[in-house]
Formats: sequence, C-alpha cells, structure tokens
Amino acid sequence: MLRKTIEIATPGTRLSVAQRQLVIDRPDLPKATVPIEDLGVLVVDDSRASYTQAVFIECLAAGATVIVSGRDHLPAGMMLPMEGHHASTERHLAQVAVGAALRKRLWQALVAAKLHQQGRLLADLHGQDYGLAALAGRVRSGDPDNLEALGAQRYWPKLFGGEFRRDRSADDANALLNYGYAIVRAACARALVASGLIPSLGVWHRNRSNPFCLADDLMEPWRPIVDWKVHGIVSSEHGPPSLDHRPTRAALLAIFNETVLVGGKRWPLLLGIEQCAASLAKALMQSDRAALILPESLPLQPDLLSDGAA
Repeated sequence: MLRKTIEIATPGTRLSVAQRQLVIDRPDLPKATVPIEDLGVLVVDDSRASYTQAVFIECLAAGATVIVSGRDHLPAGMMLPMEGHHASTERHLAQVAVGAALRKRLWQALVAAKLHQQGRLLADLHGQDYGLAALAGRVRSGDPDNLEALGAQRYWPKLFGGEFRRDRSADDANALLNYGYAIVRAACARALVASGLIPSLGVWHRNRSNPFCLADDLMEPWRPIVDWKVHGIVSSEHGPPSLDHRPTRAALLAIFNETVLVGGKRWPLLLGIEQCAASLAKALMQSDRAALILPESLPLQPDLLSDGAA
C-alpha cells in the first residue's frame, strides 16, 4: 500500500486522533482527517503545533515515522516505531555477526549504485555521464580507492555549475539538498526497522553518536534522486529557492510519490526504499551480497509508466 507523506505547516495547528483518523485542526480552516493506517511519514513544521499523546501512539503503532522540524525547517528529530519485523531478534543477531568481507561487498554495491545514479542524472541533463558509469564499474570491495569521492568531484560542478560547493551549512541549493536528504534518511530508517534491522549498526558508516548509521548506508543510492528533484526546483524558480517557501518543501516531500525501478520492477519511491531495506536484511541473513537490490533508475516519466507499481 502506498502510504502518504503529510506536512503540517499552518501555524497553530492542533493534532488529535478520533476513530483511527488523524484530525488536523487548523485556525480559520475546516478540520481535515486522514486515516492513520494511510500515513507513512508525518512532518510537523510548526513551532506552535500541539498534539494529544494519542497522535504519537497511533502513528507509531501504524508504522509511520513522525518528523519534527526546527526553526530552519530542517528535521530536528524523528520518532520510529519500536515494533519491527516478526523475526527482529534473529535478524539483529545476524546483523551483529556479519563479517567484514560482506560489509565491504555491500558497501561496494551501494557506492557503485550511487555512481550509476549520478551518471544517469548527468546523462539526462547533459547527454553524457562524464565517466561515472565507468567509475562505478571500477569500485572494488570496500571502495579502497575512494571512487565515491572522485565521482563527487566530477558530479557536483556538472550538476549545479563550477562555482557550486557541497556545504551543509550553506543556503541556496545546499539547504534544499539537506532537507531532501533528511526526509529520505528518515524513510530509510523507518524501512530498516520494519525489516527487523538495527538502524544504528551500519555496514560502513561508523559514528558513536549517530543512531542511524545503517540508514546513512542505505540512502547513498537514493541521494541522486533528491539531487534530481532539487535541480528541477532550482532550474524552475525565479530567484533563489528557500525552505521558507512552503511550495518548495511540498515539492521535496512529493519525491516519495515518484516511481523508480528497483529490482527490475516499478515502485513508488517510498515502497522502493522498503524493497531495498528488505533485500538488505536478506543479504545479511544469507551472507549474500547478491540478495541486495538497489534503485536502477531516476524517477520515471509518466509516459514510461505502466498501470501502477509492479
């Protein structure tokens, strides 16, 4: 089932639950309701919002992720369901026991997929991938040659111009990238928990203060899809886009409705992330890197889509 992503941004909104419906009560506007089971991601970007405790309980029980944004509109924190997969303990043990060789092979696959995606985006924009597909084919186990970084050196100037620098503290397109990456990271963390995995135990990322290392691993091949969306927003705006502009945030959140190829099948992006997380759990359980499936396309154009997801 395709779950909805909802942003709450009207100042003074009150959220409550009645009869398995999320009730959205906005000042001077009619009440709106959404079935709890339809929610995938709830983003609250309103410092004056108020909640009943049932909002968190029911959303988490239904498997939804709740994201709370700060004053800069970037996610400040998120709540994930504690209930995961029916075999979560077994999968946790397998995840803890996985050896270095498999971790390196999985990271190789993730980096190669990211480079392929970056190459697809540049080819779509400029008619050539500037060698990124060839670079992806050269990635070795564990990426000891750091081809991920070499790819980035080629990629960013071609995507946003020679003056662009990827800077997490900068405004302009960087702020939009930060927002897009944050919401995709949250979706990856949610999918990993649902697949019975520990989101803090990464296959490659290691940071004692990072509770989402595995989500950071999994999201690497999904980053270029955020880049695709941000490039489209920047190219279509008159003047510099800003996260203060609500339609800009709405456009970024709409990324979850895009359709992509994963494992040779068409999926809405949110479901595609779930497929990747489930395949990662399978790869860890079976000690088989070949079980991992990853995105194989940028968002598909409407004229290339069949009736619904496969």
